Amino acid sequence: MPKLTDTQTIILSRAAPRPDNLAMPLPEGLHGAAAQKAVTAMITRGWLEEVEANLCRHEPLWRETGDGHGTTLIATEAGLVAIGIEPVVASTMTNLRKAKLEQASTPQSAPETSADPKAPKAIAIRTGTKKAQIIALLQRPAGASITEIVDTTGWLPHSVRGLISGGLKKKLGLPITSEKVQGRGTVYKLEAA
Repeated sequence: MPKLTDTQTIILSRAAPRPDNLAMPLPEGLHGAAAQKAVTAMITRGWLEEVEANLCRHEPLWRETGDGHGTTLIATEAGLVAIGIEPVVASTMTNLRKAKLEQASTPQSAPETSADPKAPKAIAIRTGTKKAQIIALLQRPAGASITEIVDTTGWLPHSVRGLISGGLKKKLGLPITSEKVQGRGTVYKLEAA
């Protein structure tokens, strides 16, 4: 794991649970030349990315680019991995964010006027946790049955079902599918985006 300064760790840790992994606003007291130096170093290392700010959603600006436009900062997959978030989870959350951005830019429907308060928010998942293990099991090509997850985690079946339906599907918004498979029972899958 790379060596991060306290400031870099705080910026990435605060960005991880935010919707779309927004790194803005920066921690209190970090501004001016110190903020510029910290952010530039993190962009250089690939931990932060400067993207166009969505002014309709009132995203905080990192810098203005003119004509009422500006950029904001988001934590990248590499940044999340640098603070110990499971790579599988980081890539899944990054891909879901990109899919949402592509879907929003497609003029299929009327533009949204406000952010959906019930929309799932990104949540940081630490490396080596049971939740991270379960996500890795679900991303296997064959998926995972409740029995297989129980054997791996030591949890009771109702706890596994609760995590899948409440913690992963509802809270994280992961597209988990299920199907009955002869000899295995219900098998849950998370298609790697």
